[in-house]
Amino acid sequence: MRGGDREAEFREYLLADRTRLMRTALLLTAGDVHTAEDLVQTACTRVYVHWHRIKHEGAGPYAHRILVNAFLDERRRAGRHPEVVTAEAVEPRLTDVADQADTLAVRGALLDLAPRQRAVLVLRYFQDLDVASCARILDCTEGTVKSQTAKALKRLKELMTEETGSS
Repeated sequence: MRGGDREAEFREYLLADRTRLMRTALLLTAGDVHTAEDLVQTACTRVYVHWHRIKHEGAGPYAHRILVNAFLDERRRAGRHPEVVTAEAVEPRLTDVADQADTLAVRGALLDLAPRQRAVLVLRYFQDLDVASCARILDCTEGTVKSQTAKALKRLKELMTEETGSS
């Protein structure tokens, strides 16, 4: 295949999927725009490198798996402290109707979840993936996805109750 064709195909894929990748990354990072952009760049770079192999299988699932793995790897690094998201931060809105206070509360609660639990919730409920797809992306069993989802939802409920109770 000629390099120009490869470039055009990759560019077409990127135009179609970059917004979804960025939305996922923003959710995983609980609104940390800079880290989200880094994660998306990592995913896009790896997709490009392996384009010849993955374009027929579907670059989307591959890119999202890279994105989640890059996020989990970032959280494992020693000395990494997440930034605190404040109302003054300049960041893209996920929806036009989202109340900023609610958005910040959810992001704050997501930030307090363990990285893998956060990844499960983002994939299941924000990306609307089924259990099997999440298991493939996270490289674990479907039972692990289900148990992590249950634990994450329970913890998220506790955190959101604390947030609304302290207001």
